[in-house]
Amino acid sequence: MGSMFRSEEVCLVQLFLQSGSAYNCVSELGELGLVEFRDLNPNVNAFQRKFVGEVRRCEELEKTFTFLEQEINRSLSPRMQCPLPPPCPTPLAPQPRELITVEEECERLTRELKEVSRNRDSLRTQLTQLCQYQGVLTRTHSLTASQAPPPVRESQGLFDNRQDIHLSFVAGVVHPWKVPSFERLLWRACRGYIIVDFREMEDRLEHPDTGEMVQWTVFLISYWGDQIGQKVKKICDCFRTQTFAYPETTAEREEILQGLQGRIEDIKTVLFQTESFLQQLLNRAVAVLPQWKVRVQKCKAVQMVLNLCSPSVTDKCLIAEAWCPVSKLPELQSALREGGRKSGGGVDSFYNRLPCSSPPPTLFPINSFTAGFQNIVDAYGVAGYREVNPAVYTIITFPFLFAVMFGDVGHGLLMTLAALWMVLEENDPKLKKNDNEIWRMMFGGRYLILLMGLFSIYTGAVYNECFSRGLSTFNSAWHVGPMFEANKWNASVIAGNKYLSMDPVVPGVFTTPYPFGIDPIWGLSNNKLTFLNSYKMKMSVIIGVIHMTFGVCLSFFNYWHFGKISSVFFVLIPELFFMVSLFGYLVFMVVFKWIAYTPAQSAHTPSVLIHFIDMFLFTDNPDNPKLFGGQEEDRRQLLAEEGSINTVQEVVEGGASEEEVFDVADKFMHQAIHTIEVEFQNKFYSGSGYKLSPFSFSALINASAAI
Repeated sequence: MGSMFRSEEVCLVQLFLQSGSAYNCVSELGELGLVEFRDLNPNVNAFQRKFVGEVRRCEELEKTFTFLEQEINRSLSPRMQCPLPPPCPTPLAPQPRELITVEEECERLTRELKEVSRNRDSLRTQLTQLCQYQGVLTRTHSLTASQAPPPVRESQGLFDNRQDIHLSFVAGVVHPWKVPSFERLLWRACRGYIIVDFREMEDRLEHPDTGEMVQWTVFLISYWGDQIGQKVKKICDCFRTQTFAYPETTAEREEILQGLQGRIEDIKTVLFQTESFLQQLLNRAVAVLPQWKVRVQKCKAVQMVLNLCSPSVTDKCLIAEAWCPVSKLPELQSALREGGRKSGGGVDSFYNRLPCSSPPPTLFPINSFTAGFQNIVDAYGVAGYREVNPAVYTIITFPFLFAVMFGDVGHGLLMTLAALWMVLEENDPKLKKNDNEIWRMMFGGRYLILLMGLFSIYTGAVYNECFSRGLSTFNSAWHVGPMFEANKWNASVIAGNKYLSMDPVVPGVFTTPYPFGIDPIWGLSNNKLTFLNSYKMKMSVIIGVIHMTFGVCLSFFNYWHFGKISSVFFVLIPELFFMVSLFGYLVFMVVFKWIAYTPAQSAHTPSVLIHFIDMFLFTDNPDNPKLFGGQEEDRRQLLAEEGSINTVQEVVEGGASEEEVFDVADKFMHQAIHTIEVEFQNKFYSGSGYKLSPFSFSALINASAAI
């Protein structure tokens, strides 16, 4: 709890890594996630560093892995396409010589996969074209069966020359979306000297470009003359239709259909064998790809860390600097020793602690419960090194302040049940690995939502609201009978008034305060919103002032820890005095009014809001009764203090010389404004720190899996 209350001690260490064991030492540190490395080569270009060649090799392998993963997803249905899950347990970082084996196997698998995929795509294209050709001949057979093959003769010219004019055909398939515009352009370009017929194919075939299944439309165009034929062919090319040679006789058509049927069967057989072999390659890729990806990611991360190191004078070791928690120094030494043992070196790597001039990073231990609250606090600024951790108190204050605004038993119960389900099923892989951004945000804050729901149930019970309706848990403390018994209400009063007011002065009308929460009788009153808004506003003010004052008091622990005793007297105490004098006085008036005035005196109670405004304006309102005796004397004292502050300010300004003087009033006002702004956010810490980001393989793999 001590480290959670205040950030852990972090020190700067200098690592001396032997050249032969540097890779293994950094790999061991990555497995443990202990240290955050610093860049000792800030002025060196990224392309001029020592291990840039190894980094590029890893990047090329990652590009190849991306291609393999795309091929795997292409073989799956769209709803099943997802990134491959990382292996469990994750393999260790490979040795440099092992990376060569991974490269060779990956290159061989990629080459085979590309070749087989290319053959498969070619076979699919051929099969689609043959099926289209078969569909064209089948669907247009009835259109040309009755047409005679002999040529039609027509008389031309004055010399009665006779020429043979043959009826020609253009047949093919077109996408159904293009049929209307295709037909319209044919008629306009050929001026109606053609015969066009469209029919849909019986089976759906694959589109060669997009891979989607399309029910193609077969067309048959009959025309006379070469010029019209050229126009028709150009229009077909413009619409990217697939045209086929069309036989003139029935015998030729039957012969072509028989040949097409045989070729289709042969291609289907070859395509089935190709698909089977491709599936074997993909299964092999699925088995090894997750392992390869993790190993190459680790190797690349190690090489990038080695690029942050600087060589020694003798070039026999690498020197690195890193931030490390003091409590983890023994583990650091063990990791260096283990890396040297794996490398078989005779000299172990070691570390030295260095003094640091810059502030160390902040490290707070987190778990699945505190992670959501810590992220909320860090969004407003990371606490400085060794400052008090606000997230510990945010675990209670944040969900409770939310419940003050949200309070409803019904809605809070629904929120609690949803969060409780996420908490109980938090180890379900389907929930943890869901890549939906909204879901990941909700699942990460499941404990936060659970507490918000529980507190909302409590505050909803205080407000007596369940789905915005009141609950009659206990009997009401207000009674109508005494109003008739005291002759305050009668038939004439009821007939002459739209609204009736219950007088708590009449004995028996108001008996005792409601046992818990708001009396449900207020749900029937005309001034329900006025009463509830006033009640909730005053409760929010009281809780908010307590919250802000608590934040001011917590700054004492920061001042005391860092030895800033002067800040205790000149910052903390003035802030606390300022807070209590203004808002604390407001809370005092609210509570005093609740205690001092009974329901029988409700008609003559003073307004706290008017009193608070008059205190700032230094005015007196005779229509508003005094809350307690001595208020006028308090105001006079405040006026006297204000006059003395103004006098000091005038003296300082009048005695101004060429030198810059210390303006007490200006500093006081600046500190007062700073107090209001800062404590409005309850930010009692500096917020100028930065988090420790240790070099960790697990964080690297989780981040890549989330992309």
